[in-house]
Amino acid sequence: MLVVFKYLFINKNVLFVHVILCFFVNLHFTSYKATDSVKIKEVLHALEQFAPLPLQEGFDNAGLQVGLTEVEVSGALLCLDVNEKIVDEAVALGCNLIVSHHPLIFKKLHRISDDNFVQRTVYKAIRHDIAIVSMHTNIDNAVDGVNFKIAEKMGLKNVRFFGDKKQVIVRGSDGEERDVMGASGVMGELGQPLAAADFVAMLKQKFHASSVQCNELLQREIHTVALCGGSGAFLLSDAIAAGADAFVTGEMHYHDYFDHEQEIQIAVMGHYESEQFTNEIFKSIIEEKCAGVKCHLAQTNTNPIIYL
Repeated sequence: MLVVFKYLFINKNVLFVHVILCFFVNLHFTSYKATDSVKIKEVLHALEQFAPLPLQEGFDNAGLQVGLTEVEVSGALLCLDVNEKIVDEAVALGCNLIVSHHPLIFKKLHRISDDNFVQRTVYKAIRHDIAIVSMHTNIDNAVDGVNFKIAEKMGLKNVRFFGDKKQVIVRGSDGEERDVMGASGVMGELGQPLAAADFVAMLKQKFHASSVQCNELLQREIHTVALCGGSGAFLLSDAIAAGADAFVTGEMHYHDYFDHEQEIQIAVMGHYESEQFTNEIFKSIIEEKCAGVKCHLAQTNTNPIIYL
């Protein structure tokens, strides 16, 4: 701290300023030195290098949702969904960045007021200078993305894509173009085949699911499993064609269950339950590529569905 005393004498009549006290105080930045600082845009770049935006589906809105990216990161809160409680948690933790799986903004916002939770959440984030970034179907479709994480939790081996695949060209950090492959579903083999009832019990235990919706229990053992986190009913026929014994997803329509008895075991464990570990992927990316950024796994449960 530096104190400067200045004595100003102006003529002999009027103004005599005894002391002007100036304080120069060192500014303290949160939890990291300036040389180690990471900007929000660097975190966004790392996430998009892992799961390039061209991998997202046409209906999606992955990427930056709210905020400025030239700001240094004070901390990152990682979550599945964004709502007002998540923003409150970020504020309490001193985080100015939220990384979510599901985009906060899906539809065009005609105004930002308090009409619904999306508008209120956007407003609260802006008011607290919090940026929101979402990685949705681009990280669903990426190698080592959401579906690979689900497969890891299930203990599947030889995990690979199935169904329609997409190939996109992206520019890497070095400026070089590279081909990136992706797909909406993966499949693999269990370490040991399981009876259908035991397979369902395993899903409930691994994914903390209160219940799993199934069609008629398969009479043969389950060895090969196909899966798609979230809403994956569109891949059911591809899973059957690929020779899977079971198909696991987060949600399906009533009529999708019909006419597959003893053909494939359908197991639907809930949208939230299937994708809840996505924040672990965010954490590993950020900690590897943006060392010094403190990551927090959200403690707020954003699942809007309760089971009674």
